[in-house]
Amino acid sequence: MNKYSIIGPPGAGKSTQATLLAKAHGLVRISAGDIFRWNIENHTKLGAKIQRYIDSGRLVPDAIVAEVMKTRLEQHDWNFGFVLDGYPASQSQAEFFLESYDLDGVILLEVADALLTERLSRFRICEACGFDPNLIYAQPRSDAVCELCGAALVSRSSESPGAIEERLREFHTKTVPVIDLLRQRELVVKLDGTKPTSEIHDLVRAALGLTSEAMAQRLRSSLMAQ
Repeated sequence: MNKYSIIGPPGAGKSTQATLLAKAHGLVRISAGDIFRWNIENHTKLGAKIQRYIDSGRLVPDAIVAEVMKTRLEQHDWNFGFVLDGYPASQSQAEFFLESYDLDGVILLEVADALLTERLSRFRICEACGFDPNLIYAQPRSDAVCELCGAALVSRSSESPGAIEERLREFHTKTVPVIDLLRQRELVVKLDGTKPTSEIHDLVRAALGLTSEAMAQRLRSSLMAQ
């Protein structure tokens, strides 16, 4: 059974890489963010509370995250293992998780703040159907009209300039110490999150020992040549 985590700042591509890794190796992708979004979309009391934190750009308190993740992990539907998407994001989250579980590897996606700000500021969501193209990478035909249903695309509250700045500040103050903690356990591999998605996916698999030795050697040679 393999247990991995992909962490990094907001907008670094964690969910994309966690999804690709899970699909490629029969793992279950576990995301506190997905659970939060489900509660928001279904207008639960927890969802309303979470929305207030998201709108202000703050991280959801560790006590809420811990309870959500504990409940999710106890489902034990991850027969071949799991990949955590953006978790743990604070030292207390890491300590809580490592009390009961271990990790086989952690991927840290690195992207400069200036590029992250650009990426996040261009996120949109359809106010009718919820489609959320990224205007840089999805390249929709229009940055104002949803190509699925024709309704308006609007900026998300969590991607306002103030919220983006706060999210990045939270990452540097709360998540970076987690990376140091996990690095002490020799779990962390840093990868350039600005590379093409498919290339990052190959590097993730090689870093975690999930590729053939020949492919791993080619990727290592490529990294050394950069």
